[in-house]
Amino acid sequence: MQQLAEIRIREAEALLNSSLFDGTYYLAGYAVECALKACIAKQTREFDFPDKAVVNDSYTHDLEKLIRVAGLETELQERSASSKQFEVNWNLVKDWSEGARYERHDERKVKDSFSAVTDRRTGVLAWLKGHW
Repeated sequence: MQQLAEIRIREAEALLNSSLFDGTYYLAGYAVECALKACIAKQTREFDFPDKAVVNDSYTHDLEKLIRVAGLETELQERSASSKQFEVNWNLVKDWSEGARYERHDERKVKDSFSAVTDRRTGVLAWLKGHW
């Protein structure tokens, strides 16, 4: 899942550089989903039998639900409290859904969302990498 997150964000960047904004938005959000699922996967030890509720709850594209399944609610609140820019970034990213692939997306919204995901200091992806 870590590798998929990295691949998807590189693909999103390539689309952004080609002014293909709809795909950029979708893949950037999908990169966050993959990163969250990497955080969830980290909780399972090799040869352990995972909890069925955790497994079932992991099969979602809802980023806020995945935050809960990953056990990152408190860390998210703390990070948001310590960095207003991170809080803004999370608020831009959290409403992404898999349905975004069927929608059109405004260039400004896409660029803001991509930056919210990828900013090295206050981006959502950088924060998640610290937890996977």
